[in-house]
Amino acid sequence: MPAPVRVLAAADVAVPAPRQTRVVPRRASIGVLSTYPPTQCGLATFSAALTKQLNLSPGTAGVVRIVDQPESRAGAEIAAHLVNGSASSVAAAVRRLNGFGAVVVQHEYGIYGGHDGCDVIDIVAGLTVPTIIVLHTVLQEPTARQRRILRWLVESADVVVTMTETARQRLVESYRADPDAVVVIPHGATDHPPTDRAAARAERLSSGRPLVLTWGLLGPGKGIEWAIDAMPGLQDLQPRYLVLGKTHPKVLERDGEEYRTSLVRRADSRGVADIVELDDRYLGVGELADLVQRADVVLLPYDSREQVTSGVLIEAVAAGRPVVSTAFPHAVELLGDGTGLVVPQRDPVALEAALRRVLAEPGLTESLAENAARKAPDLLWGAVAARYQEIAESLVAASLPAVS
Repeated sequence: MPAPVRVLAAADVAVPAPRQTRVVPRRASIGVLSTYPPTQCGLATFSAALTKQLNLSPGTAGVVRIVDQPESRAGAEIAAHLVNGSASSVAAAVRRLNGFGAVVVQHEYGIYGGHDGCDVIDIVAGLTVPTIIVLHTVLQEPTARQRRILRWLVESADVVVTMTETARQRLVESYRADPDAVVVIPHGATDHPPTDRAAARAERLSSGRPLVLTWGLLGPGKGIEWAIDAMPGLQDLQPRYLVLGKTHPKVLERDGEEYRTSLVRRADSRGVADIVELDDRYLGVGELADLVQRADVVLLPYDSREQVTSGVLIEAVAAGRPVVSTAFPHAVELLGDGTGLVVPQRDPVALEAALRRVLAEPGLTESLAENAARKAPDLLWGAVAARYQEIAESLVAASLPAVS
């Protein structure tokens, strides 16, 4: 039995040594620890898509869903709930996860309880089955506590997954991770049948105005204000700039709709209220995929210089849509070879020039789409889930006793 583990306190004192023991798993199945729908966030969407795909192959995947308040189970794939702040819930979640052959732990600081989500340590320390930890954020300049948490997780995992080579290099160089224990598996994307692509193309050609699309949970740091500032210079092209997505729940709790309201005021003051449309819906996977296919260009004007993973970026490239993005790490890595156009952060002039190129330069859209198409097969959820399944099965096999 693993030794009892104390949760990290604010003073960042000693943390437990990484667990060393393993027991033989009872069955070759995969448990996923993560937020999950109906929670609306990127990790929930990611885990839902991964779990759905894993359950198409032999074996089963189940989810221990992270919540802030006790909830009834919803969906056959939900094995249990982990209620943040509840010690008994942590113990029950660990017991349930240990019933799987291997466990995939989704990590983001904000989804677990405790300072910087340090409660994740109690959970991982209690696992006795092979563990794959998926890092959605690898900060270049973490706080001392964030660094300690991530280093402990990296040392405790059997395999660590990052979604970009940039994140992998950060782990090795800044967190002293073992290079052999870190693998890169891209964020997955929805597959688009040829018939859907053809219908979307016909709709794009028939529409009178080119569609510039930004989507995702809304909040400061998304850089939408700089995109709005770029629109006056594009009025001769008569674009429709659609910003789709609800305000992030944590932003809504803290600031209400202040950011969204400021964007409406900004569009009005710039004289582009007829161009900019803020839609506060949260679309399902299928409906969103259809909308992405209809976009003439996907715009990611993010302020962040830290972001090493973007599901929006992956979806856009896998859909074969032209992308204009600011130079956050994932965009530089994925688009820098001519798959998209990358511009500096907070630079409306550069955004305007890049958008004009995509919307008006002959042959550029086709060139970007061809480059994206070459990458798309490895980004689809089927290929991504197969990688996780392969790693899990390898770890399970390695944990079995030798047969004489």
